[in-house]
Amino acid sequence: MNGIIVKAIAGFYYVDTGDGIFECKARGIFRKNGQSPLVGDRVVISLTDGGKGIVENISARKNALVRPPVANIDRLFVVVSTVDPAPNTYIIDRVIANAENSDIEPIVIINKCDIKDGDDIYRIYKNAGFNTFMVSAQSGEGIDAIRSLIADKTVAFTGNSGVGKSSILNMLDENLNLAVGDISKKLGRGRHTTRHVELYPVCDGYIVDTPGFSSFDMEQCDVMRKEQLQYCFREFAPYIGECKFTSCSHTKEKGCKIVDAVNSGEIAISRHESYVQLYKEAALIPDWQRDKSK
Repeated sequence: MNGIIVKAIAGFYYVDTGDGIFECKARGIFRKNGQSPLVGDRVVISLTDGGKGIVENISARKNALVRPPVANIDRLFVVVSTVDPAPNTYIIDRVIANAENSDIEPIVIINKCDIKDGDDIYRIYKNAGFNTFMVSAQSGEGIDAIRSLIADKTVAFTGNSGVGKSSILNMLDENLNLAVGDISKKLGRGRHTTRHVELYPVCDGYIVDTPGFSSFDMEQCDVMRKEQLQYCFREFAPYIGECKFTSCSHTKEKGCKIVDAVNSGEIAISRHESYVQLYKEAALIPDWQRDKSK
């Protein structure tokens, strides 16, 4: 039977096959080969006489994250608000860059547009090439557009406390009944509960519930190699390889086509400032230390 792992606890894997969720153990060969099933894995299972299951095969992964341990995330909804809290473009850009590096499509959701205009932040990310939506979790404006992007996908929501993630999720599926501004009892956030990764069926897709995506936790973001960072800012793409110097860092060099594009207004200043800050951070971390932390 084919299915998807929706929860993993203490060596047990819970696989949704469409005909039910089966508690499974993984074959020993995975451990022998240094491979471990992850929540989000598409798998093949066989059933035992007792109605339990065995994970027989793991399909090739689109992506796999270490922190949090989850596979095959299709989209990351980056939720920001126009006010209380105001958007922090550096934090947004760091999360987006890590999503791009992990082959996860970032989608920017701007909430509380009924309270304060969000046109400025909307233009930054729309012009950079991202699907960007202005919504109101109070009135429901724009929620249908988000709902259509979840169907048949595995997605995650991230955003600082207060941006309205719980309110948006409640609008997407009222059965979630999340406590707004408080710990989610529905998704297992009690003080004494095990904090594990789990997928929940919403809008004909799955939403990842995990501490790693519950907020803009900077420790959850791996700083990538500085040479790779340019490819995680998609609006840089037309200019890469066109600079005067092949070793251009795209931070301040003369003859840099990306710097020229910033000066001419084709690339948002805030996006380039975020790139420069991330580049400086990446340059400080030696490869051996980066690899050891993974």
